[in-house]
Amino acid sequence: MNLIRKMDDSNITKAPFLKRVGWMAVIWGGSVLALFVVATAFHLLMFAAGMRSH
Repeated sequence: MNLIRKMDDSNITKAPFLKRVGWMAVIWGGSVLALFVVATAFHLLMFAAGMRSH
């Protein structure tokens, strides 16, 4: 029995378009959220160190 199959276009199934776009939106939203968390942490650290804008 051959356990390793050749990968070609005949045995690859594509996910539905909305599912692919949904995953892209989830990954994009997660990256934006992660950037917000890091930026907020830097902002709080700078504020704690006395770097205020006013």
